[in-house]
Amino acid sequence: MRTHFIAIGGSAMHNLALALHNKGYQVTGSDDAIFEPSKTRLQKKGLLPEEMGWFPQKITSDIKAVILGMHAKADNPELLKAQELGLKIYSYPEFLYEQSKNKTRVVIGGSHGKTTITSMILHVMHFHNIEVDYMVGAQLEGFDTMVHLTETNDFIILEGDEYLSSPMDRRPKFHLYQPNIALISGIAWDHINVFPTYENYVEQFETFIKLITNGGILVYNEDDAEVKRVAEVATNPIRKLPYTTPKYSVENGITLLETPEGPMPIEIFGAHNLNNLAGAKWICQNMGVDEADFYEAIASFKGASKRLEKIAENKNNVAYKDFAHSPSKVSATTKAVKEQYPDRILIACLELHTYSSLNPEFLKEYEGALDAADVAVVFYSPDAVKIKQLDEITAEQIGKAFNRKDLIIYTNPAAFKEYLFHLKYDTKGIALLLMSSGNYGGLNFDEIKTLI
Repeated sequence: MRTHFIAIGGSAMHNLALALHNKGYQVTGSDDAIFEPSKTRLQKKGLLPEEMGWFPQKITSDIKAVILGMHAKADNPELLKAQELGLKIYSYPEFLYEQSKNKTRVVIGGSHGKTTITSMILHVMHFHNIEVDYMVGAQLEGFDTMVHLTETNDFIILEGDEYLSSPMDRRPKFHLYQPNIALISGIAWDHINVFPTYENYVEQFETFIKLITNGGILVYNEDDAEVKRVAEVATNPIRKLPYTTPKYSVENGITLLETPEGPMPIEIFGAHNLNNLAGAKWICQNMGVDEADFYEAIASFKGASKRLEKIAENKNNVAYKDFAHSPSKVSATTKAVKEQYPDRILIACLELHTYSSLNPEFLKEYEGALDAADVAVVFYSPDAVKIKQLDEITAEQIGKAFNRKDLIIYTNPAAFKEYLFHLKYDTKGIALLLMSSGNYGGLNFDEIKTLI
């Protein structure tokens, strides 16, 4: 089956291309720019386009499916040619549903924790040699690709993003999967460029619940008041399974999870990650993994890539980087590190990098998000604000939004790097936390290893 990707170089798109290639499909694709690691990974499989750009002549009537990436515009020349020929055009989530409509679909949704919960489930399945199809939003240790598709596996695990499907399809991705088993981890307003009000954002999750197949299962985090509300008011014929943060303790920097067999040391830490673990446990049990087998496997789970990832440590200091950028994620991550290292000075650095975080109206959502830190630092680039064509924000606005008088604010990448490099790592116990979906204007995180 010949399948063509318009915008093959994206993180999700190139992984789907690799998965289809591994499944035996004939895969072609185009893009106007492809960066690492997508470039090398596509090249190894012979899928890298010979030339960058859009070429309508690539679109021929023998193509069975055209998959359209978010990066492609509605006037893309290849898309227009595909429409002219009457070819079947799919968004990324539409095609995943097409590949999984005869499987049991497990969809992990929520404003935060999706990748971690999906990764936990896959870790448990991998540990016990249970074969499943999957799509996850991060590269996992022990897995070749972020997407795996077969004709034979009974289950598929899908990370259910609420962002839009394609330039042509403005539905949230997780509305297209029609789950048999669904999970909602949390609801915290995000993507304000797409969902302009909190109420509009919550509606997406209400719709997601309605799309669970009749007789299906909803696993939901009852620690989150909004999740609890939308789950409890849902009237469609589904089974509802709530979960909450399990009991745990921290001793000498080690998190001990309470289990029926007693306290068990685990690799991950923080109340939000223990909450994620409880959700993953319910899902695994509904996929046939018993409780004891779940605990045996989860003990060795080290976390998803870019999610509380330890980048350096010595006897006095430790440094983590995390993908956290929305207010709820920033707050949860900061609290987690402080709880894990209560006797160290927590220096929490946040880069305001996303469309939402750089929006003056949204900034007030960050009030208190860094309160658990001993030292709170915010970095943002005025150039990023201009590129996103947003209203200018000032240091004064940021200080007022976070409501922290001792907040340190940097707008110059070199000055921020200078600050990091001159912290007194040699005399004090420091826990350094770098939170961003960017890189602080060009910071090489490997250089942090030379400091600690």
